[in-house]
Amino acid sequence: MYKRKLPLDLSCGIRITMSVIGSKWKPCIIDSLRENPKRPSQIHREIPEAVSRVLDQNLRELEEHGIVKKTIFPELPPRSEYRLTGLGRSLLPVIDFMEDWGESHRGQFSGVITPDNF
Repeated sequence: MYKRKLPLDLSCGIRITMSVIGSKWKPCIIDSLRENPKRPSQIHREIPEAVSRVLDQNLRELEEHGIVKKTIFPELPPRSEYRLTGLGRSLLPVIDFMEDWGESHRGQFSGVITPDNF
């Protein structure tokens, strides 16, 4: 996994927030876990555009930051699921605001943002 070469700049709230949710799929993962815990395969089905390896990496990073908690059930075959922690739930208003902003400005970006440049 990628290890940061420079320490996180804790002097800026925006940088802290972006280091936690600043990837293409992390906000989608957080939103996906809003209602209930999910198995990794369920998250993959809900976000089919994302490569499995990237989603798995994002889930690990969110777990390292304490945003999600992974539970592994001791059964055969092994089963795991992810759920939002209290810290992760505190990000839901941010995710909701991002959703609202995107919806209200969709028209401005139609034709500008395409799958090729997103």
